[in-house]
Amino acid sequence: MATKKSVATVKKPAVKKAAPAVAKTTNVTTVKSVSTKSNVKKFSFSRSPLLAASIAEFVGAFALAGIVLATQGASIYVLFTVVALTLIVGAVSGAHFNPAITLGALATKRIKATRALAYVVAQVLGALLALVVLNAFVTNAGEVSQQQAMYGQSGVSLFKLSELPASKEWFVVAAEVIGALLFGFAFASATKERSRSAAAWIVGGGLFVGLTLSSALSAAVTTVANAANGAAPLATVLNPAVAIALQGVSFSLWPILVYIVAPIVGAVLGFGLRDLLKEESEVTV
Repeated sequence: MATKKSVATVKKPAVKKAAPAVAKTTNVTTVKSVSTKSNVKKFSFSRSPLLAASIAEFVGAFALAGIVLATQGASIYVLFTVVALTLIVGAVSGAHFNPAITLGALATKRIKATRALAYVVAQVLGALLALVVLNAFVTNAGEVSQQQAMYGQSGVSLFKLSELPASKEWFVVAAEVIGALLFGFAFASATKERSRSAAAWIVGGGLFVGLTLSSALSAAVTTVANAANGAAPLATVLNPAVAIALQGVSFSLWPILVYIVAPIVGAVLGFGLRDLLKEESEVTV
């Protein structure tokens, strides 16, 4: 009798698959050491360029007004002073030193209103400080003795503008406008010049030409009138800040028109004329 062999089916134990290894992440907390000292930024003019420019205008206006007071407004001294100051601080502020020039630049959109206001305030304060400093030296110079007076020596006096002669005011206004127009035209031309030395000489030369011509025009109509009063021929200034230092500005109509309004009008016209000619020269036919 045939016997069937029973085949025993042996089940292999199920092998569990190993779970994928999970990378453990370790949270590392970085603790920054806090310094007890506060981080205080050091002052730098590079972070406040308007302040630096305003200080430069203050120093320039002080030096220019001081030279005018010391040399009685001689054009040749003013020429070299402006050239030197322009070379020194021109890269910082543009070397205006004159509210009329600043307002001319503002009218032709070369600078913004905030900068123009800061410049004008700095220029006036610088010129006033020059008046205060030179007046302090002059008042402490001492009096001339009688013996010195016999030899023609006179005491030191601070230079100031003569009074405006009656019925000649409009001529002086016109002279200031003409001189400031020439100066403004030259200054506007210098702003387009790449060479600093050339720009400085253009500005100084423009002021020299404007002062020389306008002073000659003013003297032509005021010499006789001022000689009758024992005063010197009236000179033009072309700078409201310097005119204040020369004690020529008062709360009266004519001094304001002559020494404040006229230079500003002339400078604005000079800047505008320079830009107009520049635009016309660039037009292609």
